[in-house]
Amino acid sequence: MNAPIEPHRFILEPFEARRFANLCGQFDEHLRLIEQRMAIEIRNRGNQFELIGEPQLTSSAEQLLRRLYRETKATELSPDMVHLFLQESSLEAMENPAAAEPSVTLRTRKGNIRPRGLNQQRYVKEILANDINFGIGPAGTGKTYLAVACAVDALEREQVRRILLVRPAVEAGEKLGFLPGDLAQKIDPYLRPLYDALYEMLGFEHVAKLIERQVIEIAPLAYMRGRTLNNSFIILDESQNTTVEQMKMFLTRIGFGSTAVITGDITQVDLPRGTKSGLAHVIEVLDGVPGISFTHFKPKDVVRHPLVQRIVEAYERFDSKQQDKHEGNRHNG
Repeated sequence: MNAPIEPHRFILEPFEARRFANLCGQFDEHLRLIEQRMAIEIRNRGNQFELIGEPQLTSSAEQLLRRLYRETKATELSPDMVHLFLQESSLEAMENPAAAEPSVTLRTRKGNIRPRGLNQQRYVKEILANDINFGIGPAGTGKTYLAVACAVDALEREQVRRILLVRPAVEAGEKLGFLPGDLAQKIDPYLRPLYDALYEMLGFEHVAKLIERQVIEIAPLAYMRGRTLNNSFIILDESQNTTVEQMKMFLTRIGFGSTAVITGDITQVDLPRGTKSGLAHVIEVLDGVPGISFTHFKPKDVVRHPLVQRIVEAYERFDSKQQDKHEGNRHNG
């Protein structure tokens, strides 16, 4: 018979009732979430904990609980936040616990933002170190949000004079005429994720003032031709929907003192059939060019609801099977 697993015991100090209630959540929902996601059992009497499960998992859960308890000093925890911290306790972080600690903080008017997980940290460090940066991967990995946070941080530190938000609105593009309103109003629906991030970081009224003063500028990709952008932070979102020519045109607009971040998901191309994605092409063309960084996100980096991660993984498995089937049919034919 196997010997029972010895419980992993530790004490959280200093004990403060308010912080401890914050850590556990309503009806201990935070502890239940950790149990479910890490396949362990959590027992506690006050601040004395017993964790039951595989030693590697219980050790990682202790580190997670200690980090969450530190957060309770200044932050009201929510299930969403616990989920984000759980992302960092993935196998990758377990293998290198020291690397799991966030080492970069971005400053915004409404508070500081820290990248979560090793890949997000790497992404932000690359943006701070390089003039042109690509963030490539599925929805929910923080590509666009962190690009906006880096732009706001650079503006707040007066490292750039303005922020440019650019997006190739495939459904619109040069065909914006059928939509009501002026140019900004026509492309507003396509830039909503960027606006939402700006409002969260700077506040609605301040963003409106900056847009009025053209410190924040919104431009469809088709209107970038002929411009040179100096001392700017430029974000090209949904770049998988650029053509090869548009991507080259955009990249050659970058001037002195500027940083560009190009985000996209090459599995979500909406271009007409037969048109090659500028993002897929540029990955091949600029591979290994100094001063240009590529960060590739995977489904495990998804920081939305856990179901989003599972959905992305399911689609990847399905696409892989379809591709294998297609290859098999081609060889048999």
